[in-house]
Amino acid sequence: MASSDTPATTKTTRRPTSFSSSSSMAAVADWASWYCAVVLLGLILMASVRESSLSYDHEAFRGSRFLARPCDEIYVVGEGETLHTISDKCNDPFIVERNPHIHDPDDVFPGLVIKITPSSDRFR
Repeated sequence: MASSDTPATTKTTRRPTSFSSSSSMAAVADWASWYCAVVLLGLILMASVRESSLSYDHEAFRGSRFLARPCDEIYVVGEGETLHTISDKCNDPFIVERNPHIHDPDDVFPGLVIKITPSSDRFR
């Protein structure tokens, strides 16, 4: 009989237990990476929603004028505003006196920073 006529003996090799544990470790690592990706995506979405909710309301602008612009202690003059309109809006009749850097009340330009101190009757 030739060597091909002899019945082939098959060896059953047993897989090492480390292979099955490495397979489960790979599954855990895969699950953890997907979990981190989903959490990261959620954080990015939450941040973008928060940013969009903090963005300026475009309906508050009409042309170049601000409609509901707050009068903070430090005020930046917008386009088309005068000291008279700012004084009326912020209820501060003494803008020129409180801002010594304003030499000419008619020379007000967008971007000029002024100090506002509203009168107390504004908050009634």
